[in-house]
Amino acid sequence: MAVATLTYVYADSTAVLGPLALRAEPGCYDLCRSHSQSMSAPRGWDVIRLPLDENQPTHSSDDLMALADAVRQAAGINEEAAPRRPANVVEVARRGHLTLLTDAGPTAGVPR
Repeated sequence: MAVATLTYVYADSTAVLGPLALRAEPGCYDLCRSHSQSMSAPRGWDVIRLPLDENQPTHSSDDLMALADAVRQAAGINEEAAPRRPANVVEVARRGHLTLLTDAGPTAGVPR
């Protein structure tokens, strides 16, 4: 899990390592704790290490589900109005908005 963002300032031959950026920027690299601690810059470059925010929130699978819910809401998708499946297609498993389906028809498992 990324905890720091590395930015190179080529004009000044400087590498800046600081708290995790809130958005992606070109030329910035998010690093995990291990890599941020062992990071080194090219010979002759300066490294500026800003204090990392140790209290930053950690991300969980709930974050991904919240994002998926927000996208569905913005798109006006209603889960109750999900498209109907053919009778021979059955749900095997479900996790959040993802559904694993299988063909339970008489030709299921027969190579074509």
